[in-house]
Amino acid sequence: MGARGCRGRYRSSSQIPCSVWHPFRRDLNATHSALLLHNTLSGLSSCLGKTPTITHQKMFHIFQYRPLRLITQNSLSSMCLKLMLSRPVAFAQIWKSWFSSHSLLGNKNIILMGPPGAGKTTIGRIVGQKLDCPVIDIDDDVLETSWNMSVSEKLQDVGYEEFLEEEGKALLNFSASGSVISLSGSNPMHAAGMQHVKKNGIVVYLDVPTTVIMSRLKSMAVDRIVGLSAGNSLKDILQFRKPFYKRWYDVRVFCGEDIAAEVVAEKVLDAVKRYQDSELETFISTRSSRSGRSMEKDSHKYFSDIVIQGLAPDGGLFVPERRLPKFTAGEWQGLIEATYIERAEVILERCIHPADIPASKLAEIIGTAYGENFSCSKVAPVRHLAGNQFLLELFHGPTASFKDFALQLMPHLFASCIPRSCNYLILVATSGDTGSAVLDGFSRLHDTDKQRIAVMNFFPEDGVSPIQKSQMIGCQKENAWSVGVKSDFDFCQTAIKQIFTNSDFTGFLTVEYGTALAAANSINWARLLPQIVYHASAYLDLIHQGIIPFGSPVDICIPTGNFGNILAAFYAKMMGIPIRKCICASNENNVLTDFIRTGVYDLRGRKLIPTFSSAVDILKSSNLERYLHLIANEDGQLVTQLFNQLENQGHFQLRKDLLEKLQQDLVAGWCSEEDCLAAIHSVYSTTGYILDTHTAVAKVVADRLQDRTCPIIISSTAHYSKFAPAILRALRIAEINQNPLSQLHLLSSYSALPPIHWGLLETLKKTGKGDHQVCAADMSVLMHHIETLIQNHFMKVF
Repeated sequence: MGARGCRGRYRSSSQIPCSVWHPFRRDLNATHSALLLHNTLSGLSSCLGKTPTITHQKMFHIFQYRPLRLITQNSLSSMCLKLMLSRPVAFAQIWKSWFSSHSLLGNKNIILMGPPGAGKTTIGRIVGQKLDCPVIDIDDDVLETSWNMSVSEKLQDVGYEEFLEEEGKALLNFSASGSVISLSGSNPMHAAGMQHVKKNGIVVYLDVPTTVIMSRLKSMAVDRIVGLSAGNSLKDILQFRKPFYKRWYDVRVFCGEDIAAEVVAEKVLDAVKRYQDSELETFISTRSSRSGRSMEKDSHKYFSDIVIQGLAPDGGLFVPERRLPKFTAGEWQGLIEATYIERAEVILERCIHPADIPASKLAEIIGTAYGENFSCSKVAPVRHLAGNQFLLELFHGPTASFKDFALQLMPHLFASCIPRSCNYLILVATSGDTGSAVLDGFSRLHDTDKQRIAVMNFFPEDGVSPIQKSQMIGCQKENAWSVGVKSDFDFCQTAIKQIFTNSDFTGFLTVEYGTALAAANSINWARLLPQIVYHASAYLDLIHQGIIPFGSPVDICIPTGNFGNILAAFYAKMMGIPIRKCICASNENNVLTDFIRTGVYDLRGRKLIPTFSSAVDILKSSNLERYLHLIANEDGQLVTQLFNQLENQGHFQLRKDLLEKLQQDLVAGWCSEEDCLAAIHSVYSTTGYILDTHTAVAKVVADRLQDRTCPIIISSTAHYSKFAPAILRALRIAEINQNPLSQLHLLSSYSALPPIHWGLLETLKKTGKGDHQVCAADMSVLMHHIETLIQNHFMKVF
């Protein structure tokens, strides 16, 4: 793989955001520079008087022919030349077949890996036939040939542990090129053997659901599964082996139930092509014109670029040039029994090219992000509320908000993509939950990464709840700080955008301190991707619980401010999840509701209203730009025009055709403060469940807009204890102590608090209000804070 998967993929020194260029990217097509003539070329074989041979001397080899140029110079007899000249059509067909396979393989092997019953042997033969190249089955062609006995006989003869060692030795003594190789199910358990074969091959993991494998093996009556005994069930063995498979694969082919081997073979070829063509998956700005993109050949951005860059240079947001991949119904159904982590792996692998982050590394990152950090084993459980309403609980992460799903993952993605010799300062604007989630996520990086990655979080000093503020202050670490701004969230967000596009300031930081700026707000594409997973997972959970059959539609209702969460739900719909309507729920800052209903986005005369649901107290919805770019058929000029008009005149209006498209996807409503509190009280009185203020907004809107013909999934975006004063008021507590410590203690008597708030209780006991910086709503003041932090944390270059 190209080194872009290790530390970003840069085409030129101008794209490196630091003062020193690092040549991270390797030419991925180098393996194709010396093509080898395939050993099954009919006609040429007889001319050369040479056939492929297999030997069991020191190494097990599949010999291939020398490059065509050398053969034509040195080896072709006059008879061969006559054949070529007398049968030009036949030779052209031979050449086309040869070139087709070798433009894909070169001297590399396609190595099929997976559990017993995954179909490695059958699929390997089909792939080999399609590529017209040698096919090697490790069990039949290597092990049984070299041992001179069957695999099952060898297993019975030497036992489990000795068998694995003997099998590994055989793999070490094996070599091939330009072939399709089907591994044994237990080969991946021998590290040295796998390292050896992986050096010259692309490992394709045939990932088949455990239930499907067990059903297949039962009907096949297989007698050579390594490790199977009275004390170990087949299911135990399959689960035990999964980590070994995940360690070695380059690409995964996910195979659901009842999928034909021919179809899987095509998926294998598609996966290998994608793996090798790293130039396919590029990103564009929502404000770039089609003509500009075609003229600027070096302007392509890859995932590793945009994770670092955050905001496009023209002020737009990055989106995939070829849109997101679509899963088949069978692929989604294959994930019904999967865990949340397994679902995340399959979905995100299809959205992140392995040249940016290798699949095995991505799986490791996902396991770290959604493992012990979440207090619920299901990570994002779906709970029945009442009637056709279900709650998607997104508050089981370390900071008790839905932001944890992106911000436990994104810091590790970021650290994997950046060059090692650069410092990065992450700038964040938050209206509530993002701040503590960013601070917590980046503070969990490895120590070496924390030395070169720091975070500065700006939040409206008087625009978040006391608990949220205490949490942000409590989450400050050696590389993560919070700064209160005497303004609202819209100022904080706009200020950060302006800082990113201030080339004089960013250039000064790069030259003077070797430090680049990056964004961790939802304007960063790496923030949106993880949110797609939980919307898809929620639908699959309803299938798994037997609520609906696969293919039945659902509605989704989301409390919406910056449009990121609801956009992720729409992306899940594009990828194949049958979501009927995405319902946008606003509080009294209902600019989005008005826009969705009328097509007019109008900020003139509109002031931000502080509400109980502070995280959606937003008037300028950044991610709306991505959605409009999508429905406008990627018309960057139109998007630029609309948002320039919004910036300069305070409003814009959609064309009628675009409004009709929008209203096919979205419906919207808003909720007053009184109705929000009433919903919290009503739900608690009837079910004993306490909604947070944002979920209550969505509940009110869902009640008004749903038609009850299908289930509706309401996103519960935060734990109620973050908004203690409003919750206590909704529960009609007569006297509410203004001290956050007392409020949390009182709430804990109603229901258990999340771990983060028990920790916060201890912090508040020790530190009181905590310590943080506060600054005026002035760009120069914010820039001074940024430079001071860089001076204190990073070493000065000159």
